[in-house]
Amino acid sequence: MVVGRDADAWRLFCGDELCGEITVDDVDWPWAYGGFVATPVFAEVKPLFERELGLLEEIGEDSQAWEAAYDEVAAAVSLVSPRGAVAEFLLHIEGDRAWFRT
Repeated sequence: MVVGRDADAWRLFCGDELCGEITVDDVDWPWAYGGFVATPVFAEVKPLFERELGLLEEIGEDSQAWEAAYDEVAAAVSLVSPRGAVAEFLLHIEGDRAWFRT
């Protein structure tokens, strides 16, 4: 997939810059799953996603730490569906896979 060419892709922005695209290939309501193709800009926020996922695995022990980490993710990125901007979302990215709910 060439970033910026798929009209059905969900786009992830870091400020005004495209930092990746998600092509949905599976849906298990309320979650959507897909391949993730990062742009070089994604490197700026990748550590936030890595930290959030690490804390998610331990959420039973400290949900407040996970919530604070996810708040950092949500403040750093925005998600745009093929139909337009998404106001609220929960997004996880690991490697070349992403899963989210809106």
